[in-house]
Amino acid sequence: MPRRILHVVSNVAHYEDPSEPTGLWLSELTHAWHVFEAEGHEQHLVSPRGGVSPLEPRSLKWPNLDATAKAWLADEARMALLSNTARPDDIDSAAFDAIYFTGGHAVMWDFPQAQGLQHITRDIYERGGIVSSVCHGYCGLLNTRLSDGSLLVAGRKLTGFSWREEVLAGVARQMPYNAEEEMKQRGARYEKAWFPFISKVVVDGRLVTGQNPQSANATAKQVAVLLR
Repeated sequence: MPRRILHVVSNVAHYEDPSEPTGLWLSELTHAWHVFEAEGHEQHLVSPRGGVSPLEPRSLKWPNLDATAKAWLADEARMALLSNTARPDDIDSAAFDAIYFTGGHAVMWDFPQAQGLQHITRDIYERGGIVSSVCHGYCGLLNTRLSDGSLLVAGRKLTGFSWREEVLAGVARQMPYNAEEEMKQRGARYEKAWFPFISKVVVDGRLVTGQNPQSANATAKQVAVLLR
């Protein structure tokens, strides 16, 4: 049975230093899109402000630019989707069965305080839907509260880009906060792979999270299983 999935992407184009570009890590979207498309699901894009979602330049270079990302770049219709994403106010959360937060360092700036996205996430989850994220996408779950006022992530097992991976990527000093530590402070039961930059997915009921870009395909496949 076809389901409806809402992908969340960033509007941020650079780090605090405007000369340092960032944006959506493209393969984190394209891997999931490919998996869900194969299942026959309907997919839509939303961002905190709507409109353009810029691309992280590093995600467009070898070895990060894989076949799914190349195919997306070559498809004018799909590229147009990233030029005109919906605003949270445009979204009827009751129409969606799952939400999937993509990553890229950009999301660290605009996901955590996006209240419209928080409301959509809460509504989807409390109606029995699936909440998922990959890599830095879990920053979109930091401040999401349920109707009873509790944090969605409190006491839940999850994963996302680790601080060790930030250090190894050479960008730790440019980060506005330590996302791994922020999750732990909110009571999340954070997990990570023994080795950095290898695929790891954590499933806790209807919460599905992947650690890094290498986890996007496996994360989407777990979501697809739950949607069946």
